[in-house]
Amino acid sequence: MNKQPLLEKLEKGNLQLSNRVVMAPMTRSRATNEEKAPFDIHVEYYRQRASAGLIITEGAQISEKAVGYINTPGIHTNAQVEGWKKVTEAVHEEGGKIFIQLWHVGRMSHPDFHGGELPHAPSAINPNSKSFTPEGFKDTETPKEMTLAEIKQTILDYQLAAKNAVEAGFDGVEIHSSNGYLLHQFFNKTSNIRTDEYGGSIENRAKILFEVIDAIKEVMPEEKIGLRLNPSLNGIFGMTMDEETIPTFDYIIEKLNAYNLAYLHLSEPFNDVSDIPYAVTKIAERYRPVFKGTLIINANFDQEKGNQYILEGLADAVAFGKPFISNPDLVERFEQNAPLADWDTDTFYTPGEKGYTDYPKLSVSKSI
Repeated sequence: MNKQPLLEKLEKGNLQLSNRVVMAPMTRSRATNEEKAPFDIHVEYYRQRASAGLIITEGAQISEKAVGYINTPGIHTNAQVEGWKKVTEAVHEEGGKIFIQLWHVGRMSHPDFHGGELPHAPSAINPNSKSFTPEGFKDTETPKEMTLAEIKQTILDYQLAAKNAVEAGFDGVEIHSSNGYLLHQFFNKTSNIRTDEYGGSIENRAKILFEVIDAIKEVMPEEKIGLRLNPSLNGIFGMTMDEETIPTFDYIIEKLNAYNLAYLHLSEPFNDVSDIPYAVTKIAERYRPVFKGTLIINANFDQEKGNQYILEGLADAVAFGKPFISNPDLVERFEQNAPLADWDTDTFYTPGEKGYTDYPKLSVSKSI
């Protein structure tokens, strides 16, 4: 593989990237401190992967109410901002770019995280899933339907998190509106049965997303705002597709063209949805002609497939997840067409350096 589109620069709008290999956001559960703040281990982890054209961090909670997993960092306190500052400084020292993913899990949480109070969600519908609590996996409970005041406060929480991200030195933010978490829960009729201005019609169910974008652009340029969507998510975290699911994403993605966003980050289906009558099996093919800005695609890509998508004009960049866990020098391996190291699933979410910062780079592994 001589000329690789993945390794070409991406200079489009506010994004000035040295290559088109993006590190996807991945929960790693290493913030093992009372403040839920990044510390030295996070600094080293992201520094090692700074040759990516763009790093998108693991999801960072926008508030205490947004928490739904153990040992995940936030971006809503001074301690967390100070921790992230060290991360962004390390990545920038290596010449890299880094966005932080803003996260609220909604109903995918548990009262154990909230002093016994129920998690917040668009509607009081149990996802019938599992929450990873400090005491292990527990069944999710029926969440509390958010009041209008709580929705407005959550929008302000996103805004404050974005303001904190600017202070922490990030190059931008990615709004996590995907994978069955809070904003995605608003989009879907199976998780949102509200009858007020945030429920019912497609426009109403999508309303909170655009209010979040509008709030964030008050504290940072909109060309530094990215967004993640997963249109054909089905059977995960209680999310079920129906006849309005894809039309809802059609509406959202078309309306995003009114903004000058950094990028739109889409996921191809996580599982086989070919037998789902309402699903779209090829997300990039459907939405590349619709969205006029920078498009990042994700989910089960390898080097060859990533190059092909960019070559065919289906995406501007490709986000890689698990390969970046075990290959901190993924870009360099692509450059050399070198084999990739395998990842250890047993250490994806465990504390400490093992399976986090101890994967060797190619030059090191060759010399051993």
